[in-house]
Amino acid sequence: MINQTISSFIQSMPKAELHVHLEGTMQPETVLALAAKHNLWDGLPGRSLEDLKKWFVFSDFSKFIDVYVAISDLLRDADDFELLTYACGEDMAKQNIVYREVTFTPYTHTHYLEKGLMIDDMLLGLRRGTKRAKEDFGVEIRWVFDIPRNIGYLMGNKDVYDPKPSDTTLAYAVKGMDDGVVALGLGGNESTSAPAPFAHAFDEAKRLGLKSVPHAGETAGPESVRDAVQLLHADRIGHGVLAMEDESMLAELIEKQIPLEVCPTSNDCLQVYEKIEDHPFRKLDEMGVFVTVNSDDPPLFNTSLVNEYQVLYDVFGYDRKNLARIARNAFEVCFAEEELKERLLDMFDAWTKVALS
Repeated sequence: MINQTISSFIQSMPKAELHVHLEGTMQPETVLALAAKHNLWDGLPGRSLEDLKKWFVFSDFSKFIDVYVAISDLLRDADDFELLTYACGEDMAKQNIVYREVTFTPYTHTHYLEKGLMIDDMLLGLRRGTKRAKEDFGVEIRWVFDIPRNIGYLMGNKDVYDPKPSDTTLAYAVKGMDDGVVALGLGGNESTSAPAPFAHAFDEAKRLGLKSVPHAGETAGPESVRDAVQLLHADRIGHGVLAMEDESMLAELIEKQIPLEVCPTSNDCLQVYEKIEDHPFRKLDEMGVFVTVNSDDPPLFNTSLVNEYQVLYDVFGYDRKNLARIARNAFEVCFAEEELKERLLDMFDAWTKVALS
């Protein structure tokens, strides 16, 4: 085995990431640049980098939502989306992430925040940013367009469903397929917005060639995971960790080998578990659940994908061989086109052969 520290091993390991939100990748420096460009300071804590870095420190879910909405509101034109996408690619290069599937919630920008944006503006920015990131850093970005489930219920009433957000997001995702949109997602607070009403959108998405990747089992229990699997025909599950509370649900995940996009630090920050040591990542893995590791909203949770692998080593006792096994999982279940997936797997296996020899 090459003599190197665990941190250098993790850094040098080629990585794929399957669960990270575009808006949640925005660094404080980008926030400042966009606020200055559009003269939008009201939602921010100040005009200095130090103010923003302090503001980004996670304290609770309410604070997280406030920050997330405020930074999303700064994205006002195609150039802004290009800037953020390119910065996402630059971050990938710094961490040796060669492939990312980035979740993006276009409906928030075209409707909820009422900024006058059109889907064509956003697709143009994403397209240009992806292209420049590939040219400059050699990274590959694909997209998951996410339905904001809570907006789908009128005035917060969980019994009154409005299909517009899901139908509109699906239309956006289909329009973006030529620009790298590979899947339809479902995000937001599960506890007030069950998956069932969104089934029609996922049925149509799969018919049209998109994959299904709903969030489930993060803030609601195994029944949410079951609905995601049985009603939304999930190809992967965002989070899914609360499936641990139901043996039959775990058995179904194992039997069908439905991958989980697990985000340990995010789960810790959002108090899904009281402390990181209580997180079931290793238990899920040892039981035979197909797990991947991801960073979710990295600057907002003060983490990175490199850090998540370090957590696997420091907290859960993974050695180099098993870190590489978990990393390979992400390449195996990504939605890249077959030629690209084969090339990425060949590259990863060649690296592993040397790094673990």
